[in-house]
Amino acid sequence: MKKMITVMLLGIAIFTFAFSRPALAADAASGAKVFSANCASCHAGGKNLVKAEKNLKKDALEKYGLYSAEAIIAQVTNGKNAMPAFGKRLKPEQIENVAAYVLSQADKGWK
Repeated sequence: MKKMITVMLLGIAIFTFAFSRPALAADAASGAKVFSANCASCHAGGKNLVKAEKNLKKDALEKYGLYSAEAIIAQVTNGKNAMPAFGKRLKPEQIENVAAYVLSQADKGWK
């Protein structure tokens, strides 16, 4: 009986780790540099110069379903509406870093 429980727990552990997504090891400080060079012309201070209501502040990110690293990464990579896609201009790691920076700034109120 102990062997069977051990095998089941081991199976669950292997399944959990094998199919879980790795945590983003993003660097918000590096993301700030990439943001400044690529995003700040439209999003300085978390604003949106094209569509003011679709800014990068926490409440707007939540309202539009973009308050997660995954959603921001998808938006930056693929673009949408007036926002261009940066997936061919930036490396995936740079985009992850931008997402970390945007989320950290949104949490601080872009101060």
